[in-house]
Amino acid sequence: MRIGIMVDSYKPYISGITNHVEVNKEYFEKAGHEVFVFTFGDEDYKDTEANIIRSPGLPLADTGFYLSMRYSRWAKQLLQSMDIVHVHHPFLSGRLALRYCRPVQIPIVYTNHTRYDLYAQTYLPMMPEEVSQGLLQSYLPPFCKSVDLVVTPSAGMGEVLRELKVDSHIEVVPNGVDMKSFQNVHALPRAEMGFKTEDILIVYAGRIALEKNIPFLIESFSGVAQAIPNAHLILIGGGVQPYEEEIQEMVQAQSVADRIHMTGRLPYDKLPAYLAMCDIFATASITEVHPLSVIEAMGAGLPVMGIHSVGVGDTVEDGVTGFLATRDIAAFTAKLTRLCLDAELRKQMSHSSLEASSAYAIERTTKIMLSHYERLVRDSKPRKSSLRTRLRGVVERFLS
Repeated sequence: MRIGIMVDSYKPYISGITNHVEVNKEYFEKAGHEVFVFTFGDEDYKDTEANIIRSPGLPLADTGFYLSMRYSRWAKQLLQSMDIVHVHHPFLSGRLALRYCRPVQIPIVYTNHTRYDLYAQTYLPMMPEEVSQGLLQSYLPPFCKSVDLVVTPSAGMGEVLRELKVDSHIEVVPNGVDMKSFQNVHALPRAEMGFKTEDILIVYAGRIALEKNIPFLIESFSGVAQAIPNAHLILIGGGVQPYEEEIQEMVQAQSVADRIHMTGRLPYDKLPAYLAMCDIFATASITEVHPLSVIEAMGAGLPVMGIHSVGVGDTVEDGVTGFLATRDIAAFTAKLTRLCLDAELRKQMSHSSLEASSAYAIERTTKIMLSHYERLVRDSKPRKSSLRTRLRGVVERFLS
């Protein structure tokens, strides 16, 4: 099959979706399929992967996102030669998928990766929740009806879509992870990073972004550190510069600032060794749909400290592969402290995390997704360009 993957942003921007698309592309290609990633960005950027198709767009500050309402003519023509298209964002890429692929009857799969309801509350706090909820309820249901298959990485996200009035059939397919990269990896030597063997290393890996609730995690760790003098917090990842600087200032204001370490962005292939060096993975995010960073940590054998929420709550089994707490900082801090103090419990949870992570192995999840692709391609009607489609093509060639 010729598989087209559509995303609003791709490398060098780093995110869970970027990593998900990269590893899926690799394994689809290993299975003998031809895969193309369609995105926006700097056309002069030198990709290390084949078949990354960039259309020009307007850069959105230093976020790594580019805005555009169209693909280049060549990208559009290539997209319309695909057997199936998988779109990972519903707004920019999603509208283009409907505009370019629906007229020529290419099956469209859409995976909802994001809690758009919570993102609206985080980034548009002045907008009443009823308004943001209403906008999503007016957009997502008809969009989901327009595609051939709606996928969510977790059952909890499926329930969120139902609350947003999406009544389309929904398949749950976990976002796969290349577990071999995280299991049985050689840990980064602690001495190389200035840590001692007996130190308790708590790690967070992900974007340094508003929706990740980093201040909550820092505040909780400060409470833990008062009771446990050999505890350290490692924050792996980067973000938009102004917000990253805010977090750095917050860290410096803590009385235990010398035990909070920000590494900045790391190459993805370096992450497993960092995780393997640590004792606990912690996240305070409640906006995750399918937390790849949590799954990767479990693959490295780390117990997880998280908050009861969609995504993290679907992935972590409270008391077995880690702890889940309410959004109350005292409750979160108490459970994190217990995890730091009980080495035997960490050992048991480490074993359970490693076992549980096998459900997310990329070899398994790509087989599931490919079976959906094959069914949709088999059931799709022969493609014939309508008069409307041909006329649109003439107009677009004229405008370009």
